[in-house]
Amino acid sequence: MSTSISLETIQSGILEKGEAALKQIQQSNTLADLDQVRVSVLGKKGTLSEALKALGQVSAEDRPKLGALANEWKSKIESAIETKKNALEILEIEASLQKTKIDVTIPSRKKHAGSIHPVTSTIRKVSQVLGRIGFDVTVGPEIETDFLNFEAVNIPKDHPARDMQDTFFMGPGVVLRSQTSPVQMRAMRAEKWPIRILCPGAVYRNDSDATHSPMFHQIEGLWVDQKVSMSDLKGTLDFFAKEMFGSETKIRLRPSYFPFVEPGAEVDVSCAICGGRNHKCPVCKGTGWLEILGAGMVHPRLFELAGYNAGEISGFAFGMGVERIAMLMHDIPDLRLMFQGDQRFLKQF
Repeated sequence: MSTSISLETIQSGILEKGEAALKQIQQSNTLADLDQVRVSVLGKKGTLSEALKALGQVSAEDRPKLGALANEWKSKIESAIETKKNALEILEIEASLQKTKIDVTIPSRKKHAGSIHPVTSTIRKVSQVLGRIGFDVTVGPEIETDFLNFEAVNIPKDHPARDMQDTFFMGPGVVLRSQTSPVQMRAMRAEKWPIRILCPGAVYRNDSDATHSPMFHQIEGLWVDQKVSMSDLKGTLDFFAKEMFGSETKIRLRPSYFPFVEPGAEVDVSCAICGGRNHKCPVCKGTGWLEILGAGMVHPRLFELAGYNAGEISGFAFGMGVERIAMLMHDIPDLRLMFQGDQRFLKQF
C-alpha cells in the first residue's frame, strides 16, 4: 500500500524550499555561485523538482492546486535569478573598470591618414625641377600601336633592340607601351617646333626581380628647336642632377647606343653615399658613380616620321626610370617594395 501525504504537507514543503532558494539567490556573490543555486533548485535533481515528485501521492483533485503553486514558485525563483544576474554583471563590469582605469586626458592615437607614394612624389619633383627651365608635362595612352611604340622611334620589326624588351602584346599591332617615347612622337606630330616636354607615365615589360617590375614608370624629356646641341643636353642634365641629389652632385656621360638618338649616352651621377671613397659601398659598389638615365641627340629619322624638316632643327631626348630615381633618393633596397602597398613602408614617406 502506498503512503498518502496531505496537501498541506506538500504545500508547506514547496513554500519552505522556495523561500530557501530566494534567500540563497540573494546571498550569491558571483555569477558562478548564482548558477550553482539555479541548478540546485531548478535542475532535474533540484529541491523544487524533488518536492513535485510527491504529486503522485495526493488525490487527483488536489494535484492542480499543487501544480499551480509549484509553477508560481518556479516563476518567482527564475525572476529572482535574472534580477540577481543583471546586478552581478554590473558589479563585475564596475570592478573591471576599476582595475583598468582609462585616463581620458591622454591624447588619442592619431590614425595614419596616408601619404604621397614615393613614385608620385618623385614624378612631381622631377616635373617641378625641369618645369623651371621650360619643360611642360604631356601624357599619352598606355595601350599603344606597334608602329608608335617601335617603328616611329626607329625600331623597325627586324631591329635587334626589340629583343631587349619583353613586350606585352594586346593583339595584332597593339601593345602595352614599353616606353613613353610614343608620347614624344605624338607631340611632334600634333605640334610644330619648338617643343620642350616631359612625358611621365607607366610602362610595361615582362620582367620582375629586385630591380625590375612588369609595370614601372618612366619620365622622358624632349627638346626640339633650332641649334639645340649636346652641350644643351649636358647643361640640362647637370641642372637636374644638382636639384634632385644636391649641389655637390656631378654627372658624366658615357657613349652608348639607343636606336632613337645619335649620338647616345648613358648618364651617371656621383654617389652621394660614399663619394667613391668606399669600395664596399652597397649603392655604387665602390665605383663612385650611379647610372640614372639614357640620353642623346634625336635621330633625324624621327624628325622625318614626325613631318619635320630635319635640316632645319635639332633636339635632344632623355629618359629615366622613376623607381630608379626614387630608390636613389630614399635609399630603397628593393624596387618591389613600392608596389606591395605595405603601410609600414609607405608611412615612411
